[in-house]
Amino acid sequence: MSVLVVGISHNSAPVAMLESVSVDAEALHKMVTDVAHSEHVTEAAVIATCNRLEIYTEVERFHGSVEELSMMIVERAGTSVEAMLPHLYVHYDDGAVSHLFQVAAGLDSMAVGEAQILGQTRAALQLGQELGTVGPALNSLFQQALRVGKRTRAETDIDRAAPSLVDSALARAEESAGSLGGRRMLVIGAGAMAGLAAATVSRRGVGELVVLSRTEDRAVRLAAEYGGRAAPLAGLAAEVAAADVVIACAGAAGVLIGTEMVGDRSDRPLTLVDLALPHDVDPAAGELPGVTLVGLAALAEELHHSEAAAEVAAVRDIVTQEVAAFLTARRQASVTPTVVALRSMATSVVDAEMARLEARLPGLDEATRAEVLQAIRRVADKLLHEPTVRVKELADQTGAVSYAAALAELFALDPQAVTAVTRPDVPEDGPKGRSRR
Repeated sequence: MSVLVVGISHNSAPVAMLESVSVDAEALHKMVTDVAHSEHVTEAAVIATCNRLEIYTEVERFHGSVEELSMMIVERAGTSVEAMLPHLYVHYDDGAVSHLFQVAAGLDSMAVGEAQILGQTRAALQLGQELGTVGPALNSLFQQALRVGKRTRAETDIDRAAPSLVDSALARAEESAGSLGGRRMLVIGAGAMAGLAAATVSRRGVGELVVLSRTEDRAVRLAAEYGGRAAPLAGLAAEVAAADVVIACAGAAGVLIGTEMVGDRSDRPLTLVDLALPHDVDPAAGELPGVTLVGLAALAEELHHSEAAAEVAAVRDIVTQEVAAFLTARRQASVTPTVVALRSMATSVVDAEMARLEARLPGLDEATRAEVLQAIRRVADKLLHEPTVRVKELADQTGAVSYAAALAELFALDPQAVTAVTRPDVPEDGPKGRSRR
């Protein structure tokens, strides 16, 4: 398996560039399908979130694949190659495994430890499965990444880092607007981050909580859960005018709160907290009188230097362990087809020798035949035991030597016999009926 990742995220590109590559559900389906039909790609999955777009593939050639996948992202952004390429990153094979595990664990998120990325990783796997672009290689990788993500959250308090993001935002709001007690708080959105914001706000004893969302029933449920009220998104301007603090986390296709909606707030200060990518709030709104705009990037930077650092260190240790274990298992599994083919060849030799013996000794009784067969099998097993154990041990050592290939060469194994057990659960034509080149 050779896994290649080509991507762009908040760690490599400015917000404006991330917004240019954002994809909706229809565009995501098309991208996954297009990637899977690339010349050297045999499996494909795409993780698309508000602050990352990453293409995961199993490939047969590195260089041609990097160029083709990179151009897909460049074309999506609608910009020049020169402008985009410096912001793309590439991870290959062991590095790709490590990167995905860090992503699933929340280490690579803008809000370190946020829980949404685990669901987004699962969604990428499920979409690939539905479209038939994920085969055994990526399925195994993503399934293990999901287990790593769950383990880090079960064994550490990394999941407290994301709530710290909202706490930090509210602390900023208090710096500009004073105590939030008795203040009117507006939450825009009804997803995971909006739920987190509503929960954090309710614990602080604000005067009124108002929730707005395009999906009205979700807004009603979220508001009811935390003792607030829901309002239609059509009434956003009026609600903003009446609010003291606005937390925007809808991640809309366009700006929801512009300067004209905010206006001059000199008589009643307003704090705008924009936790969305793409932006929900026009950055220019922060320049208006009486308005304080708190952005996601500044909050994430604060969080990276907070007390969550100890939890991040613990999660990094877990990820390091899991990457090493996965790579060890993968290297050992890589020799399994050769070992299976070798033992199958030995069985054929034993069967052939028994058939020849029976032809020469037609009067051989059943008890003697069984004893002879058992003796031959024991000899074959003992002769093969040490080579098969050693080849698995050697396969775990780094280096350029392919011990599986050496074993196949020494025993003159039929290459087709090895290939036959390499992918027992994948049709000959591979994912989506494409021929495997």
